[in-house]
Amino acid sequence: MTSQLPSPIGTSQSACVSANLGHSFAMRFTSTPRGARLARRLAAHRLDTWGIPYGTGPHEEIVLVLGELTANAVQHGHVPSRDFHLHLHVIEPSRTVRIEVTDTRTERTPPDPEDVRAPGGEDETGRGLLLVAALATRWGWHPRSGGPGKTVWAERVFATPT
Repeated sequence: MTSQLPSPIGTSQSACVSANLGHSFAMRFTSTPRGARLARRLAAHRLDTWGIPYGTGPHEEIVLVLGELTANAVQHGHVPSRDFHLHLHVIEPSRTVRIEVTDTRTERTPPDPEDVRAPGGEDETGRGLLLVAALATRWGWHPRSGGPGKTVWAERVFATPT
């Protein structure tokens, strides 16, 4: 079931579905630092309710990757008056979490995973995708379907805590 619910804080919910093969959460957020923070917090809560609890390595690493991707959407993919979209999906059989962050900026794309390089020692930015590459099982990007922009995605295999 998909619903469009207005929100006083600048987000709109597009879907929150539990499926036989896993769980899915999707929402649009304002392309601001506040929107990125809210996306990270809501996703952290969803992961906890889906059985990837707060305080565990997989939870913290997935949330860190998600935080980097949403921060990059705000910093590098921002277009005035355009939101970014987050889709978080847990695929049960493979125990994989897939994060997709879509923005509407076409001309600024991330490097391909094999081309990510460490920034120089004096650089103050440029480490986010290194974290994504280190923590994600795999990641990449593709042009946004149905409009301008791109989707940056990452997957992380997790084990069920004992």
